[in-house]
Amino acid sequence: MKKATFKIPETGDPSPELLAQLKDAAELPDDQINTSDPDAPEAADWTDAVRGRFYKPRKVQKTLRVDADVLAYFKSQGPGYLTRMNRVLRASMLHGLRRQRDAAQRRKRQEQSA
Repeated sequence: MKKATFKIPETGDPSPELLAQLKDAAELPDDQINTSDPDAPEAADWTDAVRGRFYKPRKVQKTLRVDADVLAYFKSQGPGYLTRMNRVLRASMLHGLRRQRDAAQRRKRQEQSA
């Protein structure tokens, strides 16, 4: 495979006009320098933003033993039973995490009020 090579164009020495502009800019006090970027995008309104909306967790292949009746139930629902099983497990995990967070917040409030 052949490597791509790029040649940087030579611009030569800066013109006297450019040097004069740079010298004038260097002499300006900091509070008079315009630091706004005219090419910057408009500030976005993030009030309706949802954290993690496009989050896609990394999948891990793992052997999992489940009860036959549980597997039969999910399989009976049609294609995508593994995805549905994962959704049920994720919902249970998030519920447990919320309970832990709420319990920690309650303990913190009780400690602060005591």
